[in-house]
Amino acid sequence: MTRIEIAPEAALSLPPIGDAVMAAMSTAELGARLDDLFRFRSALDGHIVQLLGEAERRGAHYEEGATSATAWTAERFHVSTPSARALVRVAQKAWDVPQLVGALQSGDISFDKLRALSEAATPETEGELLDEARRRTVRELTVLAGSMRTAPPPDPAVEQERRSLRCNETVRTMTVQLPPESFAEARSRLESMAKEIPSVDGETSWDQRMADAFMGLIRCGPDGDGESSMSSPYFVVVHVPVAALLDEAGDESDLAGDLERGGLLSLEAVRRVACDATITLAVDDDMGHTMYEGRVRRDPSGPQHREVRRRDRHCRFPGCTNVVFANVHHIKEWKPDRGPTDLDNLVLLCVHHHGLVHSKQWSMSGNPNQLLTFVGPNGRALKSLPSPLWTAVTGPPASRAVAARRTGGG
Repeated sequence: MTRIEIAPEAALSLPPIGDAVMAAMSTAELGARLDDLFRFRSALDGHIVQLLGEAERRGAHYEEGATSATAWTAERFHVSTPSARALVRVAQKAWDVPQLVGALQSGDISFDKLRALSEAATPETEGELLDEARRRTVRELTVLAGSMRTAPPPDPAVEQERRSLRCNETVRTMTVQLPPESFAEARSRLESMAKEIPSVDGETSWDQRMADAFMGLIRCGPDGDGESSMSSPYFVVVHVPVAALLDEAGDESDLAGDLERGGLLSLEAVRRVACDATITLAVDDDMGHTMYEGRVRRDPSGPQHREVRRRDRHCRFPGCTNVVFANVHHIKEWKPDRGPTDLDNLVLLCVHHHGLVHSKQWSMSGNPNQLLTFVGPNGRALKSLPSPLWTAVTGPPASRAVAARRTGGG
């Protein structure tokens, strides 16, 4: 494990930055100073994690009367319980993932990135995950780690038994737990209705419109005539390799489906959805997507909209997580740049970031199926990758799984 020597007093002896000195800094100098300090902070976190892990293994917290390492950390080092819990959880894995901890100690990755990967990382996978940590955001790493956990697939009968709706009369709230497919259907229906509700003078928030949609659903049937119905005009999408539906051998498979805006589904769940649920299936083949309109049409088709949203999940501008108010746009404009209406020229952008790109304040280039680059006025380049869940079902891993099954290796 590579380390850098850190003197604790170094941070304590950093002189305060006077207002005059800070005012004299250019924006570039300010950013560079913050880069250095955040790397230094990561290095300190790396040493804290390593030492805290050793203290936890020795049971140091018991010697001071604490009931747990988390309680001891919170009390002794004056941090919140959630912060202490996060530190201890990562510290407990530090011994098993020396490469990731070493990268943290050298300031190469942040603590939040290590925390996102800590539960999924193993001595066998940490090298690969370190490469992912260097190029992906914390949000993307959280999704990636979640897809790697080897939890047993949920039992449909158990999920159905867990459904519930509870009302709190004191604060007038409702808490609903639904099976995955029912939750996705309900959310899709409510969001579709909420988008049709106008915002009076821009003052009606999205949460309020969702509440209004919920009440509209209670008061009226899907056709708005006040009559209830078991059918719904709204749907959710499951994306799945075609081999998952056509293979009748009955063998176990690592092929997976992707519940739109939900997560990966097991092969068994995909086949159950295809058999029982009133859910539209968008079937992907292993030769690529028929998602290309070229110059035939300017506006993306319905399938293209769904595929771009599945690939991008949210606005592709790095750091932006806007989902609801994001739309599909061309990278190379349909006019005058003659940009085609193809999947590799379409990207999901929120209103704000589309404005930045459209006004030429930021430039955008690359293939959104692989790597997008955003360059700002100061020349700083930001990278954006597609969702790791989209890659798992659509990209090279899915193609390799299909090939392995065809050759008898899967």
